Amino acid sequence: MKNCVYIIVLLFFSGFVWAQNSLERFLKPSDTLNKNRLQTLVISEIAIGGATLIGLNQIWYADYPRSKFHFINDNDEWLQMDKMGHLFSAYHLGSLGAQALKWSGADKKRQLIYGSTLGLVFLTAVEVFDGYSANWGASPGDVIANVSGTALYVSQELLWNEQRVIPKFSFHTTSYAKERPEVLGSSISEQILKDYNGQTYWLSANLHSFAKQSKIPKWLNVAVGYGAEGMITGTKDDLAVANSFPESKRYRQFYLSLDVDLTKIETKSHFLKTILTVFNSIKIPAPAFEINGLGDSKLHFIYF
Repeated sequence: MKNCVYIIVLLFFSGFVWAQNSLERFLKPSDTLNKNRLQTLVISEIAIGGATLIGLNQIWYADYPRSKFHFINDNDEWLQMDKMGHLFSAYHLGSLGAQALKWSGADKKRQLIYGSTLGLVFLTAVEVFDGYSANWGASPGDVIANVSGTALYVSQELLWNEQRVIPKFSFHTTSYAKERPEVLGSSISEQILKDYNGQTYWLSANLHSFAKQSKIPKWLNVAVGYGAEGMITGTKDDLAVANSFPESKRYRQFYLSLDVDLTKIETKSHFLKTILTVFNSIKIPAPAFEINGLGDSKLHFIYF
């Protein structure tokens, strides 16, 4: 009986090691162009992107009237927090596209031209949908933010051949969402996307990458953040909506904090590298110093 147990344990452990090794081999970037990987990648991106846009059209736009393509100026809405979201999304979708092409063995030129523009292409398609919707419109401000996010990634690759400054995101719940849940979100998952009062966008800079001969830990970052509060409506002039809710003062917030570059944590595991890269878009909770538009300053022991 003991022998059977040992055999079962041995088979389980062998299967686990084989699966882990197979995953490691799969995630390891190819040294040369792997046409099978490239073909799989292109087909997957087209399928996922197409399905996402079709689903977005049916879920978000189908129930609203269409119009001729038109532009709107929404640059003064939400104290530009939505524009920060566009920059963040364009950067990380572009980073994902470039890393995926690197995995396939594509050269640096292809990574930058066809990979880093993934976010810009996808978000531009969303702007086209907005442009044909009577309730919205294509936003030049959104387009500028999308281009800026892509440019932030590409410029660093061309200048330093690495990403030294990374846009990051953090979130905390606020009391504003319960005032207007249909717009700011009725659940935490919705509020993360919709409640701009609780969002903070960061530019996290790796210190060691700017002083490679120093003894500064390779993973240590310093981050500057931008947020805003007091927003029940898109603009303070939206009186038709604002009069239905308690009056609140809208103001900007600026932060200084420490952070960690998870991609600088040394590991030989390609699986762990992938996980660390994904979570490196999130700012870790840490002490932060805040200056805001109310003329106040404060120190947060831990800020999310």
